[in-house]
Amino acid sequence: MSGIGFAAGPDGKISGQARIQSIDILRGLIMVLMVIDHVRVYSGLPPGGPSPGIFFTRWITHYCAPGFAFFAGTSIFLYGIRLGNKGMLARYLVTRGLLLVLLELTVIRIFWTFSVDYSEFVLLGVIWMLGWCMVLMAAFIWLRPMTTGIIGLAIIVFQDLFAKIPHLVSESSQQSFGRFWELIYKSGFETWPGISILYVIVPWIGVMAAGYGFGSILLLGPARRRKICLGIGLSAIALFLVIASIFISRQPVDAETPPFIFQLLNQRKYPASQLYLLMTLGPLIALIPWAEKAGGKLSGLLKVIGQVPMFFYLLHILLIHLTAFVVNVILYGAVHQEWYQSAPFTQMPEEYRWSLPLLYLVFAVDVVLLFAACRWYAGYKRSHPEQKWLKYI
Repeated sequence: MSGIGFAAGPDGKISGQARIQSIDILRGLIMVLMVIDHVRVYSGLPPGGPSPGIFFTRWITHYCAPGFAFFAGTSIFLYGIRLGNKGMLARYLVTRGLLLVLLELTVIRIFWTFSVDYSEFVLLGVIWMLGWCMVLMAAFIWLRPMTTGIIGLAIIVFQDLFAKIPHLVSESSQQSFGRFWELIYKSGFETWPGISILYVIVPWIGVMAAGYGFGSILLLGPARRRKICLGIGLSAIALFLVIASIFISRQPVDAETPPFIFQLLNQRKYPASQLYLLMTLGPLIALIPWAEKAGGKLSGLLKVIGQVPMFFYLLHILLIHLTAFVVNVILYGAVHQEWYQSAPFTQMPEEYRWSLPLLYLVFAVDVVLLFAACRWYAGYKRSHPEQKWLKYI
């Protein structure tokens, strides 16, 4: 969430115009990792697989969606303190949330596919999910931050119960209700033709609410804050390793069973399981003490990107799509737009798929171009505070 995240003073209040560096740096890191996965989409390489290179190219990007949702919740908390008015914050969350939903269904979809034909393909992706979660957070902010955080954790832990809800209604209305409920949590019902629901609302609203409750920790003194972040992060990592290892040990083994490390890291993302969220949020929270003290050119680059995440997101899809055209023209003599009619579910013949080195070369070029654009836009926002619409992008 752009424009959010003010530094805490020794009295626990948000002071001055200094952003909390750790959030910006980690958010910037998440955005850069996201580019890897979306370049992979246009490369035609599958999302994971038996090859370690492809598997870890996909796995490292698993940190993106949890980081988006969690730090969005934290940013909502910090922005609320800055505003000092929950009514204003609630209105902002509803309007910005609905704007994100609209962007997902229009601008972002067009950037993904370069098509305005909605008859065969509509994607409900991460920005759609974040938008509706922000709308819901307009109700959660009226609770105490700790209460909101606890509710968020409960939603994450007991998310599987949401799959049972459609089965509690009468048989006559079960299919129609179940079709709607697929937007909330996957429960095994058919959805509308041509609509791909990539991200459901649960457990992500729980992740955002947990991030909101976590925001109060960032107001503590430096030593205590770092101790708590390390405690939460490392405990989550340990819990993940123990529980996941137990589950794996109980699974039957045959000649086709993947290596232990692949089984350990290949957790369910759609919808995000409890183990998936422990695996991803634990390291992100544990990295906050490092990010608070990080310096140098790399952290500076990440900080710039983390200050304008929505601008980065919108631009990166368009840029990756266009650079895929450039690569295709160089390699195959044509742009081959027909491969991307349902991006991010690219339909590319196997013989035309890129190599991993080419994927990472395009990724590096795109990140450099995106950083230059983000640096310009961040400066433009700072120099034009009178343009209120900039806080939405």
